[in-house]
Amino acid sequence: MDPASDQADYLRRAGEALARKDTSSALTLLDQADAIAPSHGGALNRALALRLNGDFQGALAQIDRALAIQPYDFVALLSKAALLEKVGRKRSSVPVYRNALKIAPPRERCPPGLIAQIDYAADLVRQDGEALRDHMRRAVESLRDTVDSATLDRFDEGLDIYAGLKVAPKQEPILLNYPRLPAIPFYDRAMFPWLGELEAATPMIQSELASLLETSFDEFAPYIAYPPEAPVNQWGELNHSRKWTSLFLWRDGAQQADVCARCPGTTALLDSLPMARQGSFAPTAVFSALEPHTHIPPHTGSANIRLLCHLPLILPGPARFRVGNTTRDWEIGQAWVFDDTIEHEAWNDADALRVILIFDVWNPFLAEGEKTLITAMMQAQRQYMMQP
Repeated sequence: MDPASDQADYLRRAGEALARKDTSSALTLLDQADAIAPSHGGALNRALALRLNGDFQGALAQIDRALAIQPYDFVALLSKAALLEKVGRKRSSVPVYRNALKIAPPRERCPPGLIAQIDYAADLVRQDGEALRDHMRRAVESLRDTVDSATLDRFDEGLDIYAGLKVAPKQEPILLNYPRLPAIPFYDRAMFPWLGELEAATPMIQSELASLLETSFDEFAPYIAYPPEAPVNQWGELNHSRKWTSLFLWRDGAQQADVCARCPGTTALLDSLPMARQGSFAPTAVFSALEPHTHIPPHTGSANIRLLCHLPLILPGPARFRVGNTTRDWEIGQAWVFDDTIEHEAWNDADALRVILIFDVWNPFLAEGEKTLITAMMQAQRQYMMQP
Protein backbone atom coordinates (compact mmCIF):
# COMPACT_ATOMS: atom_id res chain seq x y z
CA MET A 1 0.00 0.00 0.00
CA ASP A 2 1.00 3.63 -0.47
CA PRO A 3 2.42 5.02 2.84
CA ALA A 4 1.20 8.53 2.00
CA SER A 5 -2.34 7.24 1.48
CA ASP A 6 -2.16 5.27 4.73
CA GLN A 7 -0.97 8.35 6.60
CA ALA A 8 -3.77 10.48 5.13
CA ASP A 9 -6.29 7.81 6.15
CA TYR A 10 -4.96 7.71 9.74
CA LEU A 11 -5.12 11.52 9.95
CA ARG A 12 -8.65 11.59 8.57
CA ARG A 13 -9.87 8.99 11.05
CA ALA A 14 -8.06 10.78 13.88
CA GLY A 15 -9.91 13.98 12.97
CA GLU A 16 -13.22 12.11 13.02
CA ALA A 17 -12.37 10.68 16.45
CA LEU A 18 -11.55 14.14 17.77
CA ALA A 19 -14.89 15.41 16.48
CA ARG A 20 -16.48 12.71 18.68
CA LYS A 21 -14.18 13.75 21.59
CA ASP A 22 -12.71 10.22 21.45
CA THR A 23 -9.18 11.29 22.31
CA SER A 24 -7.92 7.78 23.03
CA SER A 25 -8.73 6.51 19.53
CA ALA A 26 -7.43 9.77 18.03
CA LEU A 27 -4.06 9.47 19.76
CA THR A 28 -3.69 5.84 18.66
CA LEU A 29 -4.40 6.79 15.05
CA LEU A 30 -1.99 9.73 15.29
CA ASP A 31 0.72 7.36 16.58
CA GLN A 32 0.19 5.24 13.48
CA ALA A 33 0.35 8.33 11.22
CA ASP A 34 3.53 9.57 12.91
CA ALA A 35 5.13 6.16 12.51
CA ILE A 36 4.97 6.77 8.75
CA ALA A 37 6.15 10.43 8.96
CA PRO A 38 5.65 13.37 11.31
CA SER A 39 3.29 15.98 9.86
CA HIS A 40 2.01 19.45 10.58
CA GLY A 41 -1.60 18.26 10.68
CA GLY A 42 -0.72 15.38 12.93
CA ALA A 43 0.99 17.68 15.43
CA LEU A 44 -2.00 20.02 15.47
CA ASN A 45 -4.46 17.17 16.01
CA ARG A 46 -2.27 15.68 18.75
CA ALA A 47 -2.19 19.10 20.43
CA LEU A 48 -5.98 19.24 20.33
CA ALA A 49 -6.30 15.74 21.75
CA LEU A 50 -3.91 16.51 24.60
CA ARG A 51 -5.70 19.78 25.29
CA LEU A 52 -9.03 17.96 25.50
CA ASN A 53 -7.36 15.59 27.98
CA GLY A 54 -6.21 18.55 30.09
CA ASP A 55 -2.52 18.07 29.25
CA PHE A 56 -1.78 21.69 28.33
CA GLN A 57 2.00 21.36 28.57
CA GLY A 58 1.94 18.40 26.22
CA ALA A 59 -0.38 20.31 23.87
CA LEU A 60 2.09 23.23 23.88
CA ALA A 61 4.93 20.92 22.86
CA GLN A 62 2.86 19.63 19.94
CA ILE A 63 1.94 23.16 18.82
CA ASP A 64 5.66 23.95 18.77
CA ARG A 65 6.20 20.87 16.60
CA ALA A 66 3.54 22.13 14.18
CA LEU A 67 5.07 25.62 14.11
CA ALA A 68 8.50 24.15 13.44
CA ILE A 69 7.02 22.74 10.23
CA GLN A 70 4.87 25.79 9.35
CA PRO A 71 6.04 28.84 11.33
CA TYR A 72 3.43 31.18 9.78
CA ASP A 73 0.38 29.13 10.76
CA PHE A 74 -2.02 31.75 12.10
CA VAL A 75 -4.33 29.32 13.91
CA ALA A 76 -1.38 27.49 15.48
CA LEU A 77 -0.01 30.77 16.81
CA LEU A 78 -3.39 31.66 18.31
CA SER A 79 -3.57 28.20 19.87
CA LYS A 80 -0.07 28.51 21.33
CA ALA A 81 -0.87 31.88 22.88
CA ALA A 82 -4.11 30.52 24.38
CA LEU A 83 -2.25 27.51 25.82
CA LEU A 84 0.38 29.77 27.36
CA GLU A 85 -2.44 31.57 29.14
CA LYS A 86 -3.85 28.22 30.29
CA VAL A 87 -0.59 27.27 31.97
CA GLY A 88 -0.29 30.62 33.74
CA ARG A 89 2.15 32.32 31.35
CA LYS A 90 -0.02 35.23 30.31
CA ARG A 91 2.88 37.63 29.86
CA SER A 92 4.59 35.11 27.54
CA SER A 93 1.39 34.80 25.51
CA VAL A 94 1.37 38.48 24.49
CA PRO A 95 4.25 38.41 21.93
CA VAL A 96 2.76 35.24 20.45
CA TYR A 97 -0.65 36.91 20.10
CA ARG A 98 1.10 39.96 18.61
CA ASN A 99 2.86 37.80 16.01
CA ALA A 100 -0.43 36.08 15.18
CA LEU A 101 -2.17 39.42 14.64
CA LYS A 102 0.53 40.44 12.15
CA ILE A 103 -0.53 37.61 9.83
CA ALA A 104 -4.27 37.55 10.59
CA PRO A 105 -6.47 37.08 7.50
CA PRO A 106 -8.90 39.87 6.52
CA ARG A 107 -11.92 39.99 8.83
CA GLU A 108 -14.32 39.43 5.94
CA ARG A 109 -12.74 36.02 5.39
CA CYS A 110 -12.98 34.94 9.04
CA PRO A 111 -15.88 33.03 10.65
CA PRO A 112 -17.44 34.73 13.70
CA GLY A 113 -15.64 32.45 16.14
CA LEU A 114 -12.25 33.34 14.73
CA ILE A 115 -13.11 37.06 14.73
CA ALA A 116 -13.88 36.78 18.43
CA GLN A 117 -10.45 35.21 19.03
CA ILE A 118 -8.74 37.95 16.99
CA ASP A 119 -10.55 40.65 18.95
CA TYR A 120 -9.60 38.99 22.23
CA ALA A 121 -5.96 38.83 21.14
CA ALA A 122 -5.96 42.48 20.07
CA ASP A 123 -7.51 43.57 23.38
CA LEU A 124 -4.99 41.57 25.39
CA VAL A 125 -2.04 42.97 23.41
CA ARG A 126 -3.38 46.50 23.85
CA GLN A 127 -3.96 46.04 27.58
CA ASP A 128 -0.46 44.64 28.05
CA GLY A 129 0.98 47.57 26.08
CA GLU A 130 -0.90 50.03 28.30
CA ALA A 131 0.33 48.26 31.43
CA LEU A 132 3.91 48.37 30.14
CA ARG A 133 3.52 52.05 29.22
CA ASP A 134 2.24 52.90 32.70
CA HIS A 135 5.05 50.89 34.32
CA MET A 136 7.72 52.71 32.31
CA ARG A 137 6.10 56.10 32.94
CA ARG A 138 6.22 55.51 36.69
CA ALA A 139 9.87 54.49 36.42
CA VAL A 140 10.88 57.75 34.70
CA GLU A 141 8.52 60.13 36.50
CA SER A 142 11.25 61.76 38.57
CA LEU A 143 13.32 62.47 35.43
CA ARG A 144 10.64 64.18 33.34
CA ASP A 145 11.35 67.70 34.57
CA THR A 146 14.97 67.48 33.42
CA VAL A 147 14.04 68.09 29.76
CA ASP A 148 12.09 70.78 27.88
CA SER A 149 8.51 70.30 26.69
CA ALA A 150 9.43 69.56 23.05
CA THR A 151 11.89 66.87 24.12
CA LEU A 152 9.36 65.45 26.55
CA ASP A 153 6.73 65.27 23.80
CA ARG A 154 9.13 63.28 21.62
CA PHE A 155 10.06 61.05 24.56
CA ASP A 156 6.42 60.28 25.34
CA GLU A 157 5.84 59.26 21.73
CA GLY A 158 8.95 57.07 21.90
CA LEU A 159 7.70 55.47 25.10
CA ASP A 160 4.36 54.64 23.46
CA ILE A 161 6.21 53.15 20.48
CA TYR A 162 8.44 51.09 22.80
CA ALA A 163 5.32 49.82 24.57
CA GLY A 164 3.87 48.70 21.24
CA LEU A 165 0.93 51.12 21.37
CA LYS A 166 2.06 53.26 18.43
CA VAL A 167 4.12 52.84 15.28
CA ALA A 168 7.05 55.12 14.50
CA PRO A 169 6.09 57.63 11.77
CA LYS A 170 7.65 56.89 8.41
CA GLN A 171 7.82 58.71 5.12
CA GLU A 172 5.74 57.12 2.35
CA PRO A 173 5.93 59.55 -0.57
CA ILE A 174 4.01 58.73 -3.70
CA LEU A 175 6.56 60.21 -6.12
CA LEU A 176 10.05 60.62 -4.63
CA ASN A 177 11.56 59.21 -1.44
CA TYR A 178 14.81 61.14 -1.23
CA PRO A 179 17.39 59.56 1.11
CA ARG A 180 18.70 60.77 4.48
CA LEU A 181 15.90 63.21 5.25
CA PRO A 182 14.45 62.82 8.75
CA ALA A 183 10.86 61.73 9.35
CA ILE A 184 9.63 64.67 11.44
CA PRO A 185 5.83 65.06 11.62
CA PHE A 186 5.75 68.75 12.66
CA TYR A 187 8.92 70.80 12.20
CA ASP A 188 10.39 73.21 14.74
CA ARG A 189 9.18 76.76 14.05
CA ALA A 190 12.72 78.06 14.54
CA MET A 191 13.68 76.51 11.20
CA PHE A 192 11.25 78.86 9.39
CA PRO A 193 11.87 82.45 10.61
CA TRP A 194 9.29 83.82 8.16
CA LEU A 195 6.36 82.14 9.94
CA GLY A 196 5.80 85.23 12.10
CA GLU A 197 5.43 87.42 9.01
CA LEU A 198 2.95 84.95 7.52
CA GLU A 199 0.89 84.77 10.71
CA ALA A 200 0.84 88.56 11.07
CA ALA A 201 -0.72 88.78 7.61
CA THR A 202 -3.66 86.54 8.61
CA PRO A 203 -6.26 89.40 8.69
CA MET A 204 -5.23 90.59 5.22
CA ILE A 205 -5.42 87.08 3.77
CA GLN A 206 -8.79 86.49 5.49
CA SER A 207 -10.16 89.66 3.90
CA GLU A 208 -9.11 88.60 0.40
CA LEU A 209 -10.44 85.08 1.01
CA ALA A 210 -13.79 86.45 2.16
CA SER A 211 -14.18 88.27 -1.14
CA LEU A 212 -13.36 85.10 -3.07
CA LEU A 213 -15.86 83.06 -1.08
CA GLU A 214 -18.56 85.68 -1.59
CA THR A 215 -18.08 86.14 -5.32
CA SER A 216 -16.33 83.00 -6.58
CA PHE A 217 -17.05 80.03 -4.32
CA ASP A 218 -18.30 78.12 -7.35
CA GLU A 219 -14.70 78.25 -8.64
CA PHE A 220 -13.57 76.13 -5.70
CA ALA A 221 -13.30 72.69 -7.30
CA PRO A 222 -13.33 69.22 -5.71
CA TYR A 223 -9.83 68.53 -4.41
CA ILE A 224 -10.19 64.82 -5.21
CA ALA A 225 -11.17 64.17 -8.83
CA TYR A 226 -10.16 60.75 -10.11
CA PRO A 227 -11.08 59.67 -13.66
CA PRO A 228 -13.71 56.90 -13.95
CA GLU A 229 -11.15 54.17 -14.69
CA ALA A 230 -8.93 54.93 -11.66
CA PRO A 231 -9.26 53.14 -8.31
CA VAL A 232 -10.42 55.60 -5.65
CA ASN A 233 -9.35 53.56 -2.61
CA GLN A 234 -10.04 55.66 0.53
CA TRP A 235 -11.33 58.60 -1.51
CA GLY A 236 -14.75 57.21 -2.45
CA GLU A 237 -16.74 59.68 -0.35
CA LEU A 238 -14.70 62.74 -1.40
CA ASN A 239 -14.12 61.89 -5.07
CA HIS A 240 -15.67 64.70 -7.18
CA SER A 241 -17.37 65.95 -4.01
CA ARG A 242 -17.79 69.53 -2.86
CA LYS A 243 -17.23 68.43 0.71
CA TRP A 244 -13.53 69.20 0.10
CA THR A 245 -12.81 71.92 -2.47
CA SER A 246 -9.87 74.08 -3.40
CA LEU A 247 -8.89 77.23 -5.25
CA PHE A 248 -5.28 77.33 -6.44
CA LEU A 249 -2.99 80.36 -6.49
CA TRP A 250 -0.07 78.26 -7.75
CA ARG A 251 -0.58 74.78 -9.16
CA ASP A 252 2.32 72.49 -10.03
CA GLY A 253 4.61 75.49 -10.40
CA ALA A 254 2.23 77.55 -12.52
CA GLN A 255 0.84 80.77 -11.06
CA GLN A 256 -2.93 81.01 -11.55
CA ALA A 257 -3.02 84.58 -12.79
CA ASP A 258 -6.78 85.17 -12.53
CA VAL A 259 -7.03 84.04 -8.91
CA CYS A 260 -3.83 85.81 -7.90
CA ALA A 261 -5.10 89.06 -9.42
CA ARG A 262 -8.09 88.91 -7.07
CA CYS A 263 -5.93 88.44 -3.95
CA PRO A 264 -2.88 90.60 -4.65
CA GLY A 265 -1.76 90.91 -1.03
CA THR A 266 -1.74 87.16 -0.46
CA THR A 267 0.04 86.64 -3.77
CA ALA A 268 2.74 89.19 -3.00
CA LEU A 269 3.32 87.71 0.45
CA LEU A 270 3.62 84.16 -0.89
CA ASP A 271 5.92 85.34 -3.64
CA SER A 272 8.23 86.77 -0.99
CA LEU A 273 8.39 83.54 0.98
CA PRO A 274 10.81 80.68 0.22
CA MET A 275 8.29 78.46 -1.52
CA ALA A 276 9.67 75.40 -3.27
CA ARG A 277 10.20 76.33 -6.90
CA GLN A 278 10.62 73.39 -9.27
CA GLY A 279 9.34 74.41 -12.64
CA SER A 280 6.36 72.22 -13.47
CA PHE A 281 6.44 70.42 -10.10
CA ALA A 282 6.19 73.20 -7.50
CA PRO A 283 5.22 75.43 -5.86
CA THR A 284 1.61 74.76 -5.08
CA ALA A 285 -0.41 77.23 -3.04
CA VAL A 286 -4.11 76.68 -2.45
CA PHE A 287 -7.10 77.73 -0.38
CA SER A 288 -8.49 74.45 0.98
CA ALA A 289 -12.15 74.43 2.06
CA LEU A 290 -13.67 71.60 4.11
CA GLU A 291 -17.39 71.36 4.68
CA PRO A 292 -18.86 70.82 8.17
CA HIS A 293 -18.37 67.42 9.80
CA THR A 294 -16.13 66.18 6.99
CA HIS A 295 -13.13 63.88 7.42
CA ILE A 296 -10.14 63.78 5.08
CA PRO A 297 -8.94 60.16 5.36
CA PRO A 298 -5.32 59.11 5.99
CA HIS A 299 -3.03 59.73 3.02
CA THR A 300 0.51 60.78 2.10
CA GLY A 301 2.03 63.38 -0.22
CA SER A 302 4.27 63.23 -3.23
CA ALA A 303 7.89 63.92 -2.21
CA ASN A 304 9.83 64.35 1.03
CA ILE A 305 12.03 67.06 -0.50
CA ARG A 306 9.14 69.46 0.14
CA LEU A 307 7.18 70.27 3.29
CA LEU A 308 3.72 71.82 3.59
CA CYS A 309 2.78 74.94 5.51
CA HIS A 310 -0.76 75.40 6.87
CA LEU A 311 -2.22 78.75 7.86
CA PRO A 312 -5.81 78.53 9.22
CA LEU A 313 -8.09 81.28 7.95
CA ILE A 314 -11.66 80.23 8.83
CA LEU A 315 -12.24 78.07 11.93
CA PRO A 316 -15.90 78.13 12.93
CA GLY A 317 -15.31 75.50 15.63
CA PRO A 318 -13.16 72.51 16.48
CA ALA A 319 -10.94 71.22 13.67
CA ARG A 320 -8.17 68.66 14.08
CA PHE A 321 -5.15 67.53 12.11
CA ARG A 322 -3.03 64.40 12.62
CA VAL A 323 0.46 63.72 11.28
CA GLY A 324 1.89 60.36 12.33
CA ASN A 325 1.17 59.98 16.05
CA THR A 326 0.66 63.70 16.69
CA THR A 327 -2.76 65.37 16.55
CA ARG A 328 -3.14 69.14 16.83
CA ASP A 329 -6.03 71.60 16.78
CA TRP A 330 -5.83 74.47 14.31
CA GLU A 331 -5.87 77.96 15.84
CA ILE A 332 -6.31 81.22 13.97
CA GLY A 333 -3.01 83.07 13.64
CA GLN A 334 -0.88 79.97 14.20
CA ALA A 335 0.81 78.30 11.22
CA TRP A 336 2.79 75.07 11.15
CA VAL A 337 5.08 73.22 8.77
CA PHE A 338 4.83 69.43 8.46
CA ASP A 339 6.06 66.52 6.37
CA ASP A 340 3.09 65.42 4.27
CA THR A 341 4.82 62.20 3.20
CA ILE A 342 4.03 60.94 6.71
CA GLU A 343 0.46 59.65 6.94
CA HIS A 344 -1.90 62.48 7.88
CA GLU A 345 -5.62 63.18 8.07
CA ALA A 346 -7.94 66.06 8.97
CA TRP A 347 -11.35 66.65 10.54
CA ASN A 348 -13.71 69.60 10.47
CA ASP A 349 -15.84 68.91 13.55
CA ALA A 350 -17.60 72.27 13.34
CA ASP A 351 -21.00 73.18 11.92
CA ALA A 352 -19.66 75.50 9.21
CA LEU A 353 -16.97 75.73 6.52
CA ARG A 354 -13.26 75.49 7.47
CA VAL A 355 -10.64 77.08 5.18
CA ILE A 356 -6.85 76.99 5.39
CA LEU A 357 -4.04 78.24 3.16
CA ILE A 358 -1.61 75.52 2.09
CA PHE A 359 1.69 75.95 0.29
CA ASP A 360 4.89 73.96 -0.08
CA VAL A 361 8.43 74.90 0.94
CA TRP A 362 11.77 73.19 0.52
CA ASN A 363 12.87 70.66 3.12
CA PRO A 364 15.41 72.65 5.17
CA PHE A 365 17.81 69.70 5.30
CA LEU A 366 18.61 70.10 1.59
CA ALA A 367 21.62 72.09 0.37
CA GLU A 368 20.93 74.90 -2.12
CA GLY A 369 22.80 73.19 -4.96
CA GLU A 370 21.05 69.94 -4.11
CA LYS A 371 17.66 71.54 -4.77
CA THR A 372 18.79 72.40 -8.31
CA LEU A 373 20.11 68.88 -8.85
CA ILE A 374 16.89 67.30 -7.61
CA THR A 375 14.76 69.51 -9.83
CA ALA A 376 16.86 68.66 -12.91
CA MET A 377 16.63 64.96 -12.02
CA MET A 378 12.84 65.08 -11.70
CA GLN A 379 12.44 67.00 -14.95
CA ALA A 380 14.64 64.45 -16.74
CA GLN A 381 12.52 61.61 -15.36
CA ARG A 382 9.36 63.29 -16.63
CA GLN A 383 10.89 63.82 -20.08
CA TYR A 384 11.92 60.17 -20.18
CA MET A 385 8.43 58.98 -19.27
CA MET A 386 6.90 61.11 -22.04
CA GLN A 387 8.95 59.36 -24.73
CA PRO A 388 7.12 56.78 -26.86
